[in-house]
Amino acid sequence: MNEHQETTTDPVAAEIDVTALMETFRTMWGELNAIGVGESGVRRFSWTEEDAALRAWFTSQAEARGMDVATDVNGNIRAWWGEPAAGAVATGSHLDSVPDGGLWDGPLGVVLGFLAVDALAAAERSGTLTRRRPLAVVDYMDEEGARFGVACLGSKLMSGAIDPEAARGLTDADGVTLAEAMRAAGADPQAIGEDHEGLARTGAQVEVHIEQGKNLVGLDAPVGVATAIWPHGRWEFTFEGVADHAGTCRMEDRRDAAVPFASTLLAARAVAEEMDGARATFGRFQVVPGGPNVVPATVVALLDARAKDDWTLDELVERISRVARETTTANGVTLTVTRTSYAPVVDFDPDLREMHAKLAADAGEYLPELPTQAGHDSGILAARVPTSMLFVRSPHGISHSPLEDAADDDVVAGLRVLVRALAHLVS
Repeated sequence: MNEHQETTTDPVAAEIDVTALMETFRTMWGELNAIGVGESGVRRFSWTEEDAALRAWFTSQAEARGMDVATDVNGNIRAWWGEPAAGAVATGSHLDSVPDGGLWDGPLGVVLGFLAVDALAAAERSGTLTRRRPLAVVDYMDEEGARFGVACLGSKLMSGAIDPEAARGLTDADGVTLAEAMRAAGADPQAIGEDHEGLARTGAQVEVHIEQGKNLVGLDAPVGVATAIWPHGRWEFTFEGVADHAGTCRMEDRRDAAVPFASTLLAARAVAEEMDGARATFGRFQVVPGGPNVVPATVVALLDARAKDDWTLDELVERISRVARETTTANGVTLTVTRTSYAPVVDFDPDLREMHAKLAADAGEYLPELPTQAGHDSGILAARVPTSMLFVRSPHGISHSPLEDAADDDVVAGLRVLVRALAHLVS
């Protein structure tokens, strides 16, 4: 905890009982760590037993605080402090994970949302805070897209960014559709779609997230404010060759789908390194038929690409696709490239960013601004709702990995900045 945090002039933030709230944080963290956590990392996918356990945990935390819980038609769950009404303020994040992910990506924002309610309720009891607007802590459904392949599915459905019929037809690795998974979990897939009432009711949203990268480490700052999310998307590359016997088929006779894919994978890294910080990753691919003694007939690979602007992103994907086309032709393989998702650049609400800056300046704290290359629910909702994001420093800068981490002092710093912002917005 730094000197500014100890001597802040902000009356609500000054009343935070750090010792008590951090003890609550550790208790909540321990309960979460009993759900979907194995030796290789965290596996919390949507509409599964682990998801049901996470919802039960979320509900128990809300009920312990006297908050009402409501789940919308898309599976997003909210805990309300105060009666839902126009101008409501939202905070929170998501509880699902990538395959074998870490503990901090998503859950930090949900846990700090509940702890912020604790701090604000204490300030209200003491007379330091007069609340005029309701506050909702939110857990968005399937932010990571690990099961059905579309990130931020809950917020995309809520905001109308994805067609409900297309969403119902999404399938997981076992061929189970979203509609089937929802029915198995007791939800109604026919009801999913744009939530006009929920969008109209939300006046502002502030999401806290672990930083995914090392900008804050370099800036020596525990907390930062997001300026924008880079444009990004996913492209499916399908390489079609011919299966054959790995022992009897001569090398010069092969139409091996894995060969052009391998060249494309290497090209993706090389091209991205040439393009001003761009990112290109083939993080998921499937080889068919997949036998150790069979020449691959098909490779289906998903490219995740990100860049500072749309022009750079388009150029990045085109250059990678060009290599793929050239190598498939040379190897007697065919290629199909299909864009499966796209998110344009997102500029977070300037008024909220200005609010964060002013509150930090008044408290004598350093709160730098920085862009992010990662997608978030707040980025999806920014087109419909004023949103902002706060990042808490990660000492290693590693995310989507069991190595995710944050120091206690930085968690406290993030909570202070969040409480300060929410106190301003609800009063």
